[in-house]
Amino acid sequence: MTVAHPAFEKLRSQPIDSLQVTVEEYRHRVTGAQHIHIASDNNENVFLVALRTVPQDSTGVAHILEHTALCGSEKYPVRDPFFMMIRRSLNTFMNAFTSSDWTAYPFASQNRKDFNNLLDVYLDAVFFSRLDPLDFAQEGHRFDFAEPGNPESDLVYKGVVFNEMKGAMSSVPSQLWQTLCKYVFPSNTYHYNSGGEPDAIPDLTYEQLQHFYKTHYHPSNAVFMTYGDIPAPELQAKFEEQALSRFEKLDKVISVPDEQRYLAPIRVEEAYPAEEGSDLSGKTHVVLGWLLGKSTNLQETLEAQLLASILLDNSASPLQHALETTDLGAAPSPLCGLDDSQKELTFVCGLEGSDVDKADQVETMILDVIEKVANEGIDYEDLNAALQQLELHQREVGGDSYPYGLQIIMTALTSTTHRGDPIGLLNLDPALEKLHSDIKDPEFIKRLARQLLLENQHRVRLTLRPDDKLASRKTAAEKTRLANIKASLSDDEKQAIIKQAEALQARQVQIDDDSILPKVGLDDIPTSMHYTPHHSVEKLPTPLTNYAAGTNGLVYQQIIIELPKLTAEQLQTLSYYGMFLTELGIGDKTYLDVQRWQAKVAGSISAYTSIRGASDDVQKVQANLTLSAKALKAQQAGLCELMWATLNDVRFDETGRLKELISQVRARREQSVTGNGHSLAMAAASAGMSPSAQISHKLNGLAGIQTIKKLDESLKDKEQLQAFAAQLKEIHDVVLSAPRQYLLVSEPEALADYQKAIESYWPTAQPEECEPFSLDPVSEQITQAWVTNTQVNFCAKAYPTVPMEHPDAAALTVLGGFMRNGYLHRTIREQGGAYGGGATQDSNIASFRMFSYRDPRMEETLQDFDKSIEWLLTTEHEYQPLEESILGVISSLDKPSSPAGEAKQTFHAELFGRTREKRETFRQQVLEVTIDDLKRVAKTYLQPEKASVAVITGSGQLDKVKELGLDVINL
Repeated sequence: MTVAHPAFEKLRSQPIDSLQVTVEEYRHRVTGAQHIHIASDNNENVFLVALRTVPQDSTGVAHILEHTALCGSEKYPVRDPFFMMIRRSLNTFMNAFTSSDWTAYPFASQNRKDFNNLLDVYLDAVFFSRLDPLDFAQEGHRFDFAEPGNPESDLVYKGVVFNEMKGAMSSVPSQLWQTLCKYVFPSNTYHYNSGGEPDAIPDLTYEQLQHFYKTHYHPSNAVFMTYGDIPAPELQAKFEEQALSRFEKLDKVISVPDEQRYLAPIRVEEAYPAEEGSDLSGKTHVVLGWLLGKSTNLQETLEAQLLASILLDNSASPLQHALETTDLGAAPSPLCGLDDSQKELTFVCGLEGSDVDKADQVETMILDVIEKVANEGIDYEDLNAALQQLELHQREVGGDSYPYGLQIIMTALTSTTHRGDPIGLLNLDPALEKLHSDIKDPEFIKRLARQLLLENQHRVRLTLRPDDKLASRKTAAEKTRLANIKASLSDDEKQAIIKQAEALQARQVQIDDDSILPKVGLDDIPTSMHYTPHHSVEKLPTPLTNYAAGTNGLVYQQIIIELPKLTAEQLQTLSYYGMFLTELGIGDKTYLDVQRWQAKVAGSISAYTSIRGASDDVQKVQANLTLSAKALKAQQAGLCELMWATLNDVRFDETGRLKELISQVRARREQSVTGNGHSLAMAAASAGMSPSAQISHKLNGLAGIQTIKKLDESLKDKEQLQAFAAQLKEIHDVVLSAPRQYLLVSEPEALADYQKAIESYWPTAQPEECEPFSLDPVSEQITQAWVTNTQVNFCAKAYPTVPMEHPDAAALTVLGGFMRNGYLHRTIREQGGAYGGGATQDSNIASFRMFSYRDPRMEETLQDFDKSIEWLLTTEHEYQPLEESILGVISSLDKPSSPAGEAKQTFHAELFGRTREKRETFRQQVLEVTIDDLKRVAKTYLQPEKASVAVITGSGQLDKVKELGLDVINL
């Protein structure tokens, strides 16, 4: 049994078999700091420290503090230790988050030395931050003159968080959620925007930031959470030595009070900025939000999750079906579902693409559906399927996006920060058993619908309508505010602004002594990359590749089809075919029947297309369609039957369903721009460099958004809709005759039985002779400005380069990190005020891209891209920045995934010709890159006359766009 460090007392310990971990809870004797340790035999160790941060306004104090705390500490008084450590580390994850009521600082690493280095820096940053006023000015907000040093020019706001939140609040779903919270939570911290409202951020003072830090960043208000194979006492010794021993207990207890409950529902209407002069019809959001029970109560949370799942989980769920099929709006609201991230649960549902005068009808429709559930109940089979989904979610070993340990920690974090029971929240099996018993009572789900929703008076109806003059009024108000402030400034105050800008610029370019920071070097890198070999390849006679992996009782199956040559029309429809294959009817079953079938059998089922260039020539492309699904082991035979029926008997005659799906995809795509603008801009800039880059831009990029808007409008015509259905059927017929193979991933002892089921359910299909997939070669220069409704810019510049097997690919890959670390981060983020910026080589499309994210500038950023090349070529560089960039590349190459994820990634990489030998060769080439190599490849490939440019901007920037000579495209 684990014994705590003397400074801690052990409160309890409990194994959780379904997660294959033991959860241990400790308390620091002096400060009361909580330590939750999740013991596992996984060597990817995770650390997170969370502070309860409860702001009482929308100045973004918690968010700005999260940024500023990482800008230098007592032990490490350098300007930017966080970003410096990213470069000096083999971390598999490293970040900081601000939520509505907590701020967290997590990292993960497989290397013990690296883990200890990061722990040292994180503990000092959180508990002994310097909070330099210049860092507050850089990361938060500051005044400056539009023309630096000229007090006669306009006064402007600058700051990283200020610009980040301008970008974040350009997103309509973000505005919708923030406005809804303002009314659902009229009195506590959730009433405010913890990230910061752009018009409130300038109200925050440096003194208020300091005060918030002193009262909130204290061990008594902290939760330490760890995962992995480092024993808890070893971790606690470091916590005590490096931080906790210097603190006494804080008298103040920081918590979120329960919200005062409404005695009757309320209805509110607000506006969001729309593009000036645009058609405002069909652009209103109507949502209903209910405040439910506490997220710390496991039974209440699971009951609410069950009800939300029953109502909204799939297209056959009663409320989801009503929202998808109604003529009152275009699609279900992006907010639909249960939010369990705050102290009290919130259930939200509604429509987007509606109109103000339909709000009453939307509300009535939603309440009628819930009333019907409360009166008639739900079939037991559907309730059981919903619980099965909860069990699968509990059992699945994740780690494909976040490290698995961090996923578990994040699951328990909300309950822990509100002083709930994190062990209970992770050990769902007993609570699920109770629910399995509860749902046998036909009255159970009826009572939930009535108690949680129909009889719950704390309900808000929000109608958020478009206003095409609101953005200009906001801009004018900001200009007036700044003009009034400028008019009140004395000459001394104007000079103080100029001196602050000069001091900040000097600080941004100063060279810190980074030798005081701990680091790992190339000697700490494993000699080879981790490899997941297949267990066997069987001939059925269709090839079946088996992988044995620790899947914790889940099975993963795929049918992979090698696509043949397609016509231009088929290519344009290809991505819709993949998205819709699992969303339609099968045989004599309607799509609603199929959705219920899927819920009973599969944890998920989806289809997607992959188009990639060859590893030695990006102009040669290969394309696959993959039907992918997962299930609990008891459902494997049923999963085989479902997948085969989906592939062979899908029907395309449900044209109403197709029209609904297109509307839903359009809504999601349009909302993706403000959150993913840098990726979309890079894809646009790279679209002329290879066939796969071009088709990706056309199908899934900015051009794809344009296309789906036109398609959505055209499908209002019945003939066009029938023609679209016929195109999908045409592709399907081609797919059925193409060569295929199978993939199976499960625990080793189950492989033989699962293979027998596949042989039984998946009869051999003889492929027809067909022309291999190909696309016309592409080589085109692009200069585009995509105009949409955004307050910030996303800039990208791209250069044609080489594929993975070319000897220069490794140097170009290292060059991306080298230019980001050495130049672009400073000029674009710190000095320019963008939320992010950098450079990256994509060898799959042979393109080197530079980018900015949520950027207040445009022309200056594009100039900084050019200046970064000049900096690279004219500066004498030390070895250390090169080593740091190599570390970053190796860290990303060696980053672990889930056991099933690694098997699938390996299989598909090899399917596209990225063999183990080729990847190992590339990794070794990365380790051997020199400074001379970086300069040589920059001279060879990053030539100004070959650059392509794409920016995403707002209509207010049209004059600048035209001056730059960019082709204007209205998104």
